[in-house]
Amino acid sequence: MSHRPFPGRRSVLRGSLAASAALTLPTALGSAPAFALSGRPRAGWGVQTGDVTCDSGLVWVRSDRPARMVVETSATESFRGARRWHGPLLDADTDFTGTTRLRGLPSGEQIHYRVLLADPDDPRRTGEPVTGTFRTASARRRDGVRFVWSGDLAGQGWGINPDFGGYRIYNAMAALDPDFFLCSGDNIYADGPISASVTLPDGSTWRNITTEEKSKVAETLTEFRGNFRYNLLDDNLKRFNAQVPSIIQWDDHEVTNNWFPGEILGDSRYTEKNVDVLAARARQAFSEYFPVSTLRRPDGRVYRVVNHGPLLDVFVLDMRTYRNANSTDNQPTDAQGILGAEQLNWLKRELARSRAVWKVIASDMPLGLVVPDGTDGKPNFEAVAQGDPGAPLGRELQIAELLRFIKHRGITGTVWLTADVHYTSAQHYQPSRAAFTDFEPFWEFVSGPLNAGAFPANTLDNTFGPERVFIKAPTTANVSPAGGYQFFGEVDIDGDSGELTVRLRESDGTVLFTQVLQPGRVGQ
Repeated sequence: MSHRPFPGRRSVLRGSLAASAALTLPTALGSAPAFALSGRPRAGWGVQTGDVTCDSGLVWVRSDRPARMVVETSATESFRGARRWHGPLLDADTDFTGTTRLRGLPSGEQIHYRVLLADPDDPRRTGEPVTGTFRTASARRRDGVRFVWSGDLAGQGWGINPDFGGYRIYNAMAALDPDFFLCSGDNIYADGPISASVTLPDGSTWRNITTEEKSKVAETLTEFRGNFRYNLLDDNLKRFNAQVPSIIQWDDHEVTNNWFPGEILGDSRYTEKNVDVLAARARQAFSEYFPVSTLRRPDGRVYRVVNHGPLLDVFVLDMRTYRNANSTDNQPTDAQGILGAEQLNWLKRELARSRAVWKVIASDMPLGLVVPDGTDGKPNFEAVAQGDPGAPLGRELQIAELLRFIKHRGITGTVWLTADVHYTSAQHYQPSRAAFTDFEPFWEFVSGPLNAGAFPANTLDNTFGPERVFIKAPTTANVSPAGGYQFFGEVDIDGDSGELTVRLRESDGTVLFTQVLQPGRVGQ
């Protein structure tokens, strides 16, 4: 398969990351590092890029104090003839984070960048630059595309364990030299405190790095911000961020488990019971800690399409912000559904407009897997399916409308990717097996978790005729990362044939399952 090798990507990082590594190592197991305030701003949380296209991208950084963000880019590691980009003032209003948009970049090229933080009162006083690299999307089809995806980080109390090697799955993903990483949600577990140690079933101890903000459920803006900062204590993740751009979406645990708009919590751990208040704080912290192109729009939305050249468009959904309340989900009419009417119309419009060979629908929840919401013992459901194998009801009505639209508009090359359920699987949806038949066949691939508890497989709902072609999941709940069952997926699009290959991988990169899809088809 044709894919562009860029061996310089890793070499450019060795010097810059070694220089900044000391800023992020814990001074002792079980505590987060404290950054001494010297005379110049420091970027101890690394750098990251996001929503990279053929000619643009976003660069993110966090300072330890007020600073002016400056980005320099170059075609080479020497930064000779570097182009300079003046970014925002980083101050307490954004928790000293900031994002700079780069425009007019060359397509299909490796971009070397460094971020300097300048004293707002004396621009000559800058901290040590932090360096990274990324590859812009290619406008040439023949170059191909490779990316990885997963979700679910630091869940169920399984945090950064130095004895385990931290979030080491990121090293396996980086080894594939992907063009980008798609995170399918649950970037944090704001509702999941992390303790210093957990006793494993074999009697051994899992030890976590801890912070004050991760000692309880997140309610204040400070606590939500601290949840995002927690993950950036991991050196594997910071190295990954500095060399692989991300496309980030969110799901429930960025706020609290299984949340929906208007919900009033019954969880005794919370003093703030209004989920809308919590979600607003979480959204602000999310927008501060990730480079997402649409979050600075007036509507501040998460859903968007990221164009990655002629081979690929990525349609990033938000199945959380606009959904109706979790319920038995068996109502005969449902205009709001899980996407909301406006997002559904946007998705139809953008799918019909897309000329990319492949249209990846990045869904933060699966379609045909039954995901219950067991709050207060009620038989409610969290995702789309509700276990009734008959004609579409509830949120299924909205998905049926979308699948019908894809078929009748002749939209080719749709593939669904998701995470959420903490195991890996491949489902093929086929109308000949389904109660609802007015759609073309399609695939849905599930991966994750990255570093969280693993769980047994969910049951399937036959409304759209899913067949589970592959699965790997534990038989017991909340298996720790030390017990295995941590997964990510890889998508490789060949520039010559246009074939799309999906590989489901374990945390060390071992391939568990492979599926090759042919281009130019409405159904597969």
